[in-house]
Amino acid sequence: MTARYYADETTMKLAVQNGEIDVAGRSLGATDIADLKNDDSVQVIDGPGGEIRYITFNLNTQPFGKTTGEADEAKALAVRQAAADLIDREELSTEVYNGTYTPLYSYVADGLSGANEALKGLYGDGDGGPDADKAAKALSDAGVATPVALQLQFNPDHYGAGSDDEYALIKQQLEATGLFQVNLQSTIWDQYSKARVNDEYPAYQLGWFPDYSDADNYLTPFFSPQSFVKNHYDDAAVADLITQQLSEADATKRAELIGQIQDAVAADLPTLPLLQGSQVAVAGEGVDGVTLDASFKFRYAPITKG
Repeated sequence: MTARYYADETTMKLAVQNGEIDVAGRSLGATDIADLKNDDSVQVIDGPGGEIRYITFNLNTQPFGKTTGEADEAKALAVRQAAADLIDREELSTEVYNGTYTPLYSYVADGLSGANEALKGLYGDGDGGPDADKAAKALSDAGVATPVALQLQFNPDHYGAGSDDEYALIKQQLEATGLFQVNLQSTIWDQYSKARVNDEYPAYQLGWFPDYSDADNYLTPFFSPQSFVKNHYDDAAVADLITQQLSEADATKRAELIGQIQDAVAADLPTLPLLQGSQVAVAGEGVDGVTLDASFKFRYAPITKG
């Protein structure tokens, strides 16, 4: 069996349609998937997914961040809270991704032990939708003048072709009530991956494909002192809870700790989860055994052709 990597999703889509490859997976965009579902020469297989998409706030350089000339922790938090109040995940899911990504209201992917919806009750209308009045109150109570100028960066070539439309819609959602003025910019991945860890982006897009199907893979890499996110989030209580859940043998107690971590991080908002992706594979004619399950691993062994 041969694995082949493609630089863009359109080329991969055409390859599976033309029979040049037997199975395509992971990087296909929502429009391509919708088209392929109407193509009788291929099969579209869905499964549970752990990919997440989110906004990261650089706690040093965001509006009122620690190293800015107007540093104010309360105002900085209010800016993050207001953004969380205004985001409409359902609209992002349906308008940009045709439901191939679904709203995510916490930090651990839905379906894993310990996952909750910590953000849902804290922000927006309390039921997953946006609430402009609540956003305005968060800013007003903290003494933040509006509109808040926010530089928001995204990447057009690493997280799929939908990123352009996704972040254009996020900009629209944030600006609709006049509470934010968003300077939206994009940068290719080679530069983006270096610039984001050098404090060049006050707020920016990231995504995550889990290494394994466990809640810790959404916690330790993000919120421990050695976080790959490098957005200057450092909370001793959260770090201690992360350490505790790693060594907790009792599944029920561990799930409780994982819930506590999500609740604590939701109050701090160093990142803002947006969407969770399902796994999708497209198989050609005569291909059987493509399996997408909660391990999030692509299984080669069961695949047959003939």
